[in-house]
Amino acid sequence: MLRPVTVAIPAIEEFRDRIAALCPPGRRETPIPGVTLMRADAPSTPGRVIYAPVVCFAAQGRKRLIVADRTYSYDQAQYLVIAVDMPVIAGVVEASPAAPYLALALMVDPTRMASLLIDMPLAPGPRAPGIGIGPLDADLVDALLRLVRLVDRPGDVEVLAPLIEREILYRLLCGPQGPMLRQIALADSRLAQIARAIAWIRENYSRPLRIAELAGLAAMSPATLHRHFRAVTALSPLQYQKRIRLHEARGRMLAATADAQSVGFAVGYDSPSQFNREYARLFGAPPLRDAERLRAAGGARGRDATEPEALISA
Repeated sequence: MLRPVTVAIPAIEEFRDRIAALCPPGRRETPIPGVTLMRADAPSTPGRVIYAPVVCFAAQGRKRLIVADRTYSYDQAQYLVIAVDMPVIAGVVEASPAAPYLALALMVDPTRMASLLIDMPLAPGPRAPGIGIGPLDADLVDALLRLVRLVDRPGDVEVLAPLIEREILYRLLCGPQGPMLRQIALADSRLAQIARAIAWIRENYSRPLRIAELAGLAAMSPATLHRHFRAVTALSPLQYQKRIRLHEARGRMLAATADAQSVGFAVGYDSPSQFNREYARLFGAPPLRDAERLRAAGGARGRDATEPEALISA
């Protein structure tokens, strides 16, 4: 069980107030590369999204994610870490006009992580899944506060932002989710091997998936690949590919006036009936009806406005 927030109240309050002043409802891309601010004045309907590697820090409110049968929730006492491209169901569960959900997202750069590990070698940790929650502490909030202050000082970003981000990564590496973050940067780690398999599926989602070839790419046996892939993503490789295909299909349905059969073939389905059935099972309606519903709602790609721009929504 996570310990209660231990940060000094003034630091949390200023972190919250600065995000509230800087970010209108929705999200704001900042002049700091890889840093996004988010705000929601009401709870959101849970939506299916694919998170890229990211760390999310809530300054107020609460957000919930579901990965297969696992539920993760974080507020100002915790941070969320996602280490690989991860299909999730996400939604803001605590927010109001008087107390909006406010958060900062920091995209994870494996190169920066690897550079930091050169200067702070750590003992190998236990095998970690691709998602986790950690407790926020005073040192992290202090660094996050200094980072968000730079949004109003773009002239300082080039010099100071990399230094502050390095400190934030250092604090995270020293925390309970450090073993997972460490594996992002290590080419021979199980997480990095699975990340290579995930990258191949993301880039070749329409091609037939041959487990033996994918296992070879990840330098694992097929049985080991299955075991570790599920441990990281809560899905088998074939289930993961299906999610990617259907997310891509949804984006295509919304981006153009294409018929469902053509879209199904384009993303790798041989059977239109199977495509329609699996699409409806995932998104709650057949492709054409789902696209019409989302267009009527006015959400291009059906994106939750509290998701960072770098995250892929569907």
